[in-house]
Amino acid sequence: ELYNLFIQKPRVLIPRRLRFEVEERIGPKGEIITPLNKVQAEKLARRLEKENVKAVAVTLLFSYINPKHEREIGKILGKLKKKIYVTLSSEIAPEYREYERTSTAAVNAVLMPIVSSYLNNLQRKINNLGIRAPLCIMQSDGGISAKNMAAKKPVSIVESGPAAGVIASAFYGKLLGIDNILSFDMGGTTAKAGAVKEATPEIVSEYEIAGKVHSGRIVKGSGYPVRQPFIDLAECSAGGGTIAWVDEGKALRVGPISAGAEPGPACYGRGGAQPTVTDANIILGRLNPRYMLGGEMKVYPELSEEAVKKNICEKIGLDLVDSAAGIVKIANSIMAKILRIVSIERGHDPRRFVLMCFGGAGPMHACALAEELHITKMVVPPNPGLFSAYGLLTADFQTCLTKAVMELTEKVDAEKVEAIFKKLELKGMKLLEKQNVPRASISFVRQADLRYLGQSYELTVPTATPFTKETLRKTVESFHEKHKAIYGYAVENEPVELVNVKLTAVGLVEKPKLKVHITHEATPSRAALITKRQVFFEKYNDYIETPIYRREKLKSGNTILGPAVIEQYDATTLVYPEWKIIVDRFGNLTFTVEDEEE
Repeated sequence: ELYNLFIQKPRVLIPRRLRFEVEERIGPKGEIITPLNKVQAEKLARRLEKENVKAVAVTLLFSYINPKHEREIGKILGKLKKKIYVTLSSEIAPEYREYERTSTAAVNAVLMPIVSSYLNNLQRKINNLGIRAPLCIMQSDGGISAKNMAAKKPVSIVESGPAAGVIASAFYGKLLGIDNILSFDMGGTTAKAGAVKEATPEIVSEYEIAGKVHSGRIVKGSGYPVRQPFIDLAECSAGGGTIAWVDEGKALRVGPISAGAEPGPACYGRGGAQPTVTDANIILGRLNPRYMLGGEMKVYPELSEEAVKKNICEKIGLDLVDSAAGIVKIANSIMAKILRIVSIERGHDPRRFVLMCFGGAGPMHACALAEELHITKMVVPPNPGLFSAYGLLTADFQTCLTKAVMELTEKVDAEKVEAIFKKLELKGMKLLEKQNVPRASISFVRQADLRYLGQSYELTVPTATPFTKETLRKTVESFHEKHKAIYGYAVENEPVELVNVKLTAVGLVEKPKLKVHITHEATPSRAALITKRQVFFEKYNDYIETPIYRREKLKSGNTILGPAVIEQYDATTLVYPEWKIIVDRFGNLTFTVEDEEE
C-alpha cells in the first residue's frame, strides 16, 4: 500500500510513561565511554517493582557489540523480590539497527508473562493426564525447543503453526526425492504458501508481527518488526470460511472477512447468512454435503444456495452457478498470488517446483492453482487436515545464534571470524544440551549476511567450515549469485560488507517411519468408486458427470484419470480433467498432467 497516506499504525506496546533512560554509553566499537550508573539503575528497578511491572525490555545503544551494561541491568532486575520477566536486546537480537532490536525486545517482553503462564498451565494438564514426555514447542524457523526455552524467547514462536506445514513438506520431499517444493496450506480462514529450495525451507530474518496483509504481503509499518529467523511465508485471507460479497461498484469480492467456525459457512446451519467459499463449492457439486467429516457433520446445501442468491445473484444479476463459480475463481486468483510471492518474487521458477497441497481445503483448489502457475506435478499427503501437525513430529531442535561483524570483506580477518563461529558453536551446543539433546545428535549450519557497501538490506548465504580466505571468497560469490537471482543484477566490482555471521545449532530427533504399501493394482477397486455426480469445472463452464472415490479404499499403484473427486474424512480432493493421479507407496496422491507423462 505504497500510496496509503492513512495507514493504521499498530498500538503502542509500551506507553511513554514506562520508558526510562539510564546513565551509560557504549561506543560504536564496543568501547565504554560512560560506565553504567548502577545506583540510578537500582533506583529505577525498585520503581518498576512498586508499579507492579511484569516484564522489562532492556535495550541500549551498541549493546550488540558489547552487552556488558545490559547484562548488569539484567542482574539488578533479577535481584528484586518480585519476579519480573527480563528481555535483553543483546541476547534476543544481537544485531545492528537499534529500532528493530528494540522492537524485538519489546515484543518478547510483552509476550513472556502470557506465554510462560500458558505453557505452565499446559504442562500441568499434561502431567495430570499421566503423560511424561517432554513438552516441546514449535518455532517460527521450523525447529522445536523445550518449554523453558520457548518461555524465555516467545518471540520465536509467533508464526510457529504455519511453519510446521512447510517442515512437513520438506520431510515428505526427502522421502519422495523432491528437492524443490511449493508448500500450500488452505484452512478455514486463511491460505499460506512457503517454498522449499534444495530440500531446505526458505528463511527470512525479519518479520512484522500482527501486521496487515495486503495482496499476500505484510504491509510495512503496520506491525511490530522483529529480527528473528522465520520460515518465509506469504498469507492471504482465502479459506473455506472466507465470505464473498458485492462492493459498491457491483464487483464480486472474496475476503478478507471470514465466517470462522462459528457461525461458519451458511451451509452449517448455525446462523451464518453470508456466502463463503465452502458454500460455493457445495453449489458446484465439488463438496458432498452428506460426507462432511465423513458424514458426522450435517450441512444444508439449500442454505448455501439461499445465501448466494440473496447476497450475490440479486445484486449483480448473475445466476446461481455463475456466481458460485465466480467466488471460486476469485479465491483461486488470490491464492495463486501468494504462491507467486514465494516463488517468482524470490527468483524461483514455479514450473520447476512440485506443489504440496494440504489443509482441510487445500486439495480442493490444488489443480486450479497448479494450472494458474503452470505447475505440472503435485502431491496431496494422506491426511491433509493433519499435515501441519505431522510437521511437528519431524522437526529438529534448533537454536539460531547471530554475531555482528560489520566489516568490508576485503578487510575481514578470516581467523577472527572462525573464532566467532567456534564460540557460537560452543554456545549452541550448551543450549541444546540443556534441552537434553545428546551431543552426538548435534550439528551446525553456518551462514553469513552480506550486502553491497551502502545498501540498507543484506542477503543470507551459506558458508563452509572452516572459515578461511577461500571460504570467504566463495561466500562472496554465492552472495553475487543470490543477488542476481532475486534482483536481476550483481555488481561484482563493488565492495561487499560482511554484516553478520549466523550459526544454527541443530539437534536431530528420530523421525517417524511411514508405512509402506506396495501393490500393483492400477485400477481402483469397486469399493473405492462409490458413485458419480455432476461437478462443475470452470475450464468447460459446465457440469461434468464425475466419478467419486473414497480415499481410504484406494491402494498404492491405483491410477485415476481426471475428472474425479476423492473424498476422505478431513479433506476433499478435486481432480481436473487432463490430470492423472497415482497413489504412491506412502499413500500420497501424486498428480501429473497427462500430456507431460506422454
